[in-house]
Amino acid sequence: MTSQRWYKHTRVEPGSRTALPPLHDTRRHQASHRDYIRYAGYMDNDSAIAALGALAQGTRLDVFRLLVRHEPDGLAAGEIARQLDVPQNTMSAHLGILSRAGIVRFERHSRSVIYRADMSGLRALTLFLVKDCCAGSPELCAPLLAELTPCC
Repeated sequence: MTSQRWYKHTRVEPGSRTALPPLHDTRRHQASHRDYIRYAGYMDNDSAIAALGALAQGTRLDVFRLLVRHEPDGLAAGEIARQLDVPQNTMSAHLGILSRAGIVRFERHSRSVIYRADMSGLRALTLFLVKDCCAGSPELCAPLLAELTPCC
């Protein structure tokens, strides 16, 4: 079976830049923020608000930063809960919020679920925040780029 999605009778191949309808119109479109970012190739206001809202809570921010540090291997849900000293049921709720916001992804390996930071979601959020930076004056953005370059 090929990896493709169908949205309102339109086939969308993974990695394509096919534009999808806005997320707020749920009557015509049932894609999550994560699907919208991945297939459309950019982040809109609603997706950015969802991602920033998910990160606007201390435990979820800690989870996301922990997952970024463990890229590309990821961590099992129980290990995340153990490292952050959070009950597993509470951690499950936090991971669900981050996943629906499009900044964390997961895959099942037999009985465990491995979570990873969704680097394409992080990239889209970062670009959304700085895309119109500095009114076209690259010298004003140079310090920001210099800070990001060593870690990437």
